[in-house]
Amino acid sequence: MRSYERMRVKWRPGWLSSISLEPFSLNFIVGPRQVGKTTGVKILVSELLRERDPFSVFYFNCDLAVDARELRRVLDLYRGLKQAHGVKSSVVILDEVTGLEDWWRVVKGYIDLGYFDEDVLILLGSASFRIRAFAEAFPGRRGKGVTVEVLPLAFHEYVSAHGVEPRASEASRVSSLFKRYLETGGFPRSINGDEKFAEDLVASVERDAVKAGRNPKLLRLVARELIAKAPSALSFNAVAGELGVSHNTVHEYVKLLEDMFLVSKAYMKHGDRVIYRREKKIFFRDPFAARAFASLLGVEASRAALLEWVVQEHVLRKFGEVYFWHNGYEVDVIAGNLKLEVKTGKPHRRYPRSVTVLSEESIPAFLLELARS
Repeated sequence: MRSYERMRVKWRPGWLSSISLEPFSLNFIVGPRQVGKTTGVKILVSELLRERDPFSVFYFNCDLAVDARELRRVLDLYRGLKQAHGVKSSVVILDEVTGLEDWWRVVKGYIDLGYFDEDVLILLGSASFRIRAFAEAFPGRRGKGVTVEVLPLAFHEYVSAHGVEPRASEASRVSSLFKRYLETGGFPRSINGDEKFAEDLVASVERDAVKAGRNPKLLRLVARELIAKAPSALSFNAVAGELGVSHNTVHEYVKLLEDMFLVSKAYMKHGDRVIYRREKKIFFRDPFAARAFASLLGVEASRAALLEWVVQEHVLRKFGEVYFWHNGYEVDVIAGNLKLEVKTGKPHRRYPRSVTVLSEESIPAFLLELARS
């Protein structure tokens, strides 16, 4: 919490309100590295301690445990402490729990024994929650619990964190903040100008790659190709040819980047038909993450790519899916009733009336309106 207090720009994460605090609940909090999950739950702990018995709130960083056996001992110690102080219901927070092999067997076993029937469990993890589908190991054992995805701040959240009201009279400040957003993205450390964050972010991603049994050098090469070819659509075969590996290998590494919440895919769509086998657009989900990798890999993340990626990501968060179309003319972003073309300069051709052309100047207002709709 000391690092949080030192931040120049700080906010109460909105995702905290999504966590179920009604027993019994098994909540999973997932998201990319360095996104502020730990800071968020520590804010929650401080709030809970103002209204609950201190012995009814238990936070444990599982990085301090050697193995799942030690996790079991820690939970047993807390159960004894709870009983000694007459605590009937508690909130148990296990941070970085996925770093322990077989942690889920311990948690699942205690749930089955009824040890947590009156409690709320909040489990934090990053990529391995998705890579190994841990949530699926608890069928019928979640109670009122939810899975909360913690992502870098969206633009409307970024504006709010800076104390700016998204209204017409603030258009100049909103425009200025959008230019800054393209630089800093939505990670707490990048927003607060931490010069070491880019290096730390990439290093943490590479550590997760090693844990997943992947080669971090090859991960870099795949990421480099994604940035270099953006914002054009690409095929796994084309990337594979550049790197001298199989298209299946490229697919595996792109999937890994997806599981780490770093990239997502937009498939081609014509009418109601999604064309999965054609080229696809793979976009970085946060502009700072894209810049961090680009800087490390010696490749430029173009302005056109960054703008398109930001729009794709916000539409993805709104609709849960995003597509594109290309045949004679291109539509960068398709979802629901939206058809959007993102342009850094003036469009060189006419688009159908159903297609909205977004310039860099009009994107901030569009993103704020999208969040309100």
